[in-house]
Amino acid sequence: MPGEGADVEVWVLGSSGGQSAEVAGARGLRFAANYHVSPGTVLEAVDGYRSFFQPSDVLDKPYVSVSADVVVAEDDTTARELATGYGPWVRSIRTAEGAIAFPTPDEARAHPWSDEDRALVQDRVDTQFVGSPGRVADQLEQLREATGADELLITTITHDHADRVRSYELLAEEWRRR
Repeated sequence: MPGEGADVEVWVLGSSGGQSAEVAGARGLRFAANYHVSPGTVLEAVDGYRSFFQPSDVLDKPYVSVSADVVVAEDDTTARELATGYGPWVRSIRTAEGAIAFPTPDEARAHPWSDEDRALVQDRVDTQFVGSPGRVADQLEQLREATGADELLITTITHDHADRVRSYELLAEEWRRR
């Protein structure tokens, strides 16, 4: 059996203070709150998990990871350019069309937007962390403080893989300095 004998950590992913938070808390498991998918309910999710938490053989106290979508570049303008495709990409996921390949900035700017499209993605676009290393690290620290997260799970999505890797490098360098 793959992974047999491995020390595997069981996590429960949740976006609200409902069933997932209750299952994770009541069983004393780690909880991953997906801010990047449902930013408006992250506080409810972590609070629900903590309210249900019972110590277990795995954990003696709650342990929370919070996810965030991040794009970091040397400066804010460059980071915003790299993140341009995020709105159309999120729209494709939230509609019946299915996920599209992450668009280039030019493809994203050419995307025809309706008011309904903008409303559909606004929460995700508004809560994506985009900017210079210092700006994004400050915002992530605010998220960590607001949620009491034990760790942050960072996802970077850009059209070009090298930009994605560079985003992680810049954020890691900034985080180490703090």
